[in-house]
Amino acid sequence: MDSGWRLLIDFVIIAILILGIRQFKTPRGARTGNLAAALAFLCALGVVWHSNPVTEPVTVVLALAAGGSVGWLVAMRVSMIQIPAMVAFQHGAGGIAAFVTALVELTRDRGHLLTVEQFSGVLGIIIGAATFSGSMVASAKLAGVVRQTPTYLPKHNWILAANLAAIMAFGVLAAATTGPLLLYGSLLVILLSILLGAVFAIRIGGADMPVLISFLNATAGLAAAFCGIIIENRLLVACGATVAASGSVLTHVMCQAMNRNLLNVLVATDWKPESVALATGEGTAAPRPSSVASQSGGSPGQTPLLRAVEAATSARKIIVVPGYGMALAHAQFEVVKVANRLKELGKEVKFAIHPIAGRMPGHMHVLLAEAEAESDMLFDLPEINSEFQEADLALVVGACDVVNPAAINVEGSPISGMPILAAYEAKQVLVCNLDDRPGYSGVQNPLYANPKTILMFGDAKATLSQLLRALN
Repeated sequence: MDSGWRLLIDFVIIAILILGIRQFKTPRGARTGNLAAALAFLCALGVVWHSNPVTEPVTVVLALAAGGSVGWLVAMRVSMIQIPAMVAFQHGAGGIAAFVTALVELTRDRGHLLTVEQFSGVLGIIIGAATFSGSMVASAKLAGVVRQTPTYLPKHNWILAANLAAIMAFGVLAAATTGPLLLYGSLLVILLSILLGAVFAIRIGGADMPVLISFLNATAGLAAAFCGIIIENRLLVACGATVAASGSVLTHVMCQAMNRNLLNVLVATDWKPESVALATGEGTAAPRPSSVASQSGGSPGQTPLLRAVEAATSARKIIVVPGYGMALAHAQFEVVKVANRLKELGKEVKFAIHPIAGRMPGHMHVLLAEAEAESDMLFDLPEINSEFQEADLALVVGACDVVNPAAINVEGSPISGMPILAAYEAKQVLVCNLDDRPGYSGVQNPLYANPKTILMFGDAKATLSQLLRALN
């Protein structure tokens, strides 16, 4: 194929991909965007196949069929609550593809490689292997296979620093040698990088998971871009760089949502939740048993359900705050049904979504879209936060840290200074959480002790079903 035409085709494919990604900014456009991105990748596959002689087409076709079939089966069976774990797993799959490709290219024939291509191959191995293991750890945390809270090793930062120094030393060796020494050095770099990714990711958990997922998205794209350099493929370089750039922007957005810089998240400290007192703004309160908390603030003759129905029917403006607990309870359908019923009763209903209210960016949007919530009801934190003062009722479903006033009142905690949804400013607050235990941050929530808060503790799906029946 003429180089001019090939360059033009590459640009067209990249343009289709970028236009597809642009569609992701709206729920309705996301499906079109996915189809456009899939078309771009199919066209890229055709270009690569046409431009590179395939000596074993049967093997390639069988590999594509096997991988495609497994991917299709997993995608069809996975539930929305499992999406974050699957996304992390996919990042890991991209990492392993990158470092295997780079390893093959480095070891099969060094004579045709330029110096920049050799170092790109080594970087592809390092970043790809670390992305693979880090993503597997993240996926295991999100799937509940390993504990989701951060795990700290003795001298954790020293272990990471020593590991990184060893990777750099053996990486330079692999880039500068040939023959068996190159192969053994590359394999050692892979093992050290896998260890680096695992040790790095195991220390991150809880509310920091969206940052980790976005960061791994960026590193997977970066590894792919370096692989594109070593195999001299413009499309892979461009697509990898696009993924790396978007993942980096998303990582920055997630850090902004928590008012933390990336270094604070990645180089974590072993903060102890017990060392921070609960600040209510009016003094200090100790955590209370759920049995006591569930009756707080109500008159002796009223149950929390009756108070909730009274608050919902008398309210004119209601803001719903979904959280990760909603996802765990599979309560998104009940949340949307309650919201729709309130709209039928003439209420103004909006959803307020915090950027980190889930285990990956956009998790709450995906869950609510699955339940067919109207997209014009969904508002992000900057758009909705000023409206809580006007709201008659804030309905909190499975959310804790993202509505915790301690982020404002308590210093030195993991959520101190984090922008929160100002549910506490509403005239009344209805909390449908499992219990009054802290969220992943470990910081007690003073909202539970507020006299205007109605507490309906228990499985969110069950409590919302009770509320829906009472409203009907």
